[in-house]
Parts: sequence; structure tokens; C-alpha cells
Amino acid sequence: MSFKLGVIGGGVMAEAIISRLLEQKIYQADQIQVSEPQTQRREYWQDSYGVGTTDNNGLLFGSCEILLLAIKPQIFSAVVADLAGQNSAHFPRLVISILAGTSLSKLESAFPQCGIIRVMPNTPALVGQGMSAIAPNDKVKEADLNTAQSIFSAIGEVIEVPEYMMDAVTGLSGSGPAFVAMMIEALSDGGVAVGLPRAIATQLALQTVLGTAELIKTKELHPAVLKDQVTSPGGTTIAGVSQLEKNGFRYALIEAVRAAKHRSQELNQG
Repeated sequence: MSFKLGVIGGGVMAEAIISRLLEQKIYQADQIQVSEPQTQRREYWQDSYGVGTTDNNGLLFGSCEILLLAIKPQIFSAVVADLAGQNSAHFPRLVISILAGTSLSKLESAFPQCGIIRVMPNTPALVGQGMSAIAPNDKVKEADLNTAQSIFSAIGEVIEVPEYMMDAVTGLSGSGPAFVAMMIEALSDGGVAVGLPRAIATQLALQTVLGTAELIKTKELHPAVLKDQVTSPGGTTIAGVSQLEKNGFRYALIEAVRAAKHRSQELNQG
């Protein structure tokens, strides 16, 4: 039996993508197969989404038109070795990888017969608000690039970038949700520190971050413009901004993105 979309790895990001593809009717359940080693997780996929499942990566590889690699980069070599042991006359026409720090050249070495697209999504994909950067190799046909864009548009926004930018994308949007979550937590802690109940402080912090992002996006404002609009002379906001500057707030975020980018590069070298 053949499938339009085969997925190796049945974790959280794979579920975010597949659930949205099914919800938006981009694929039907009988067009998708997921390869997952854990029996309980395979049963979950079958019960929750009705997709095909297997624990045989090679069987899936030999029966799908498009392969989505949704595994941890640390097991990439083991999965490739498993696939290399399969004597299949069929290869997917397109391989899409969401592995952090795994370059197109490494993917091309593993799948020389296939067009390849490297993608870096992020965790807001779970609620359809993801940001995915995609970088195709020169074997990818326009129709397959459009297919990949449709797949990742189901979980949020998509931008095409040259492959050399992917480690930087990983450092910013791939790791960025953790940095934003820490900021929200810190704002909530600040509210508690000045006397607010935790639930109220968290609600205020969440909506402030959400609303600010939406305002900047909708009005197409430079963040500095909004900051200046809120910061009145001698007011409360400039007092807080001064403390952020004193404690290296912006520098800390810049260095966090830089460190995450460097780690992505290390993963590729490893």
C-alpha cells in the first residue's frame, strides 16, 4: 500500500503538523502513515487520528511519496543506517526534514535520489501559530515546494530562506518560544512581587505579550516605535526600561539567540 505522506517519528511536532493537515483536509487519514517504535504511541495515533502506523522505517520509506523526518537529530544516523539496509526500488520523491542542525548536505548524502527541503518550525505550531522557515535543495520541483508550503502553512506562517540562514533561524524562532515563555514567567513573578495574586499576574503577563505582538504585527510598527509610544517623560515605563537596560535585558536575549545558533551548528558538525 502506498501513502502520500510518510512520517518517521510520532512525537509532538509530528502530531501538531498532522492534526492540522487532517483538520484542514489537506490530507485524508488514509493518505498518511506514521512510523513510531512505541506500541502505545502507535495505538494513540490510530485511535486519535485514524492514520496508518508501523514500526518499520524501511517499509514506510518504500511506500510513501513524501517523507517527513520528525525525529531527534541525535538519532538521524541510526535511522539513515536502518533505511540503507532496505532493498527498496521505490524512493520518496521528496524528503522534508524538521531536524535542528541537520544540513542539506548531510541530508543529501543520506537521500541522494530525492529532492530535499529543510524546515525549522517552532512549538506555537501546536495551536496553529507556528513560524516555519524552509530551504529547498536544487532537486526540488516547484510543485513539491508548493506542497511543502501548504503543509507548513497549516500550522502557521512560512518563509523561504537560503540554507545558510537556517542555524540562525533555529536560534531565533526555533528556540525563541522558550525565551518568550521565560519572559512571561518573569513578568508574572514581577506582578507577584508587587502584590498581585499569581493567577491575575499571569493573565496580565500573557495578554500583554500576546496583545503587544498582535499590535506590532497588525500596525506594522517597528518595536522601538511602540516602546517610545508607551514611554512618557518621567513616567513609570521609562523607570522600568532603565532597569532593563541596567541589567542587560536586550544583551541577554541577543546572546541567547547567538548561543542557540552556535548549538545548532554543533549539532550539524556532530
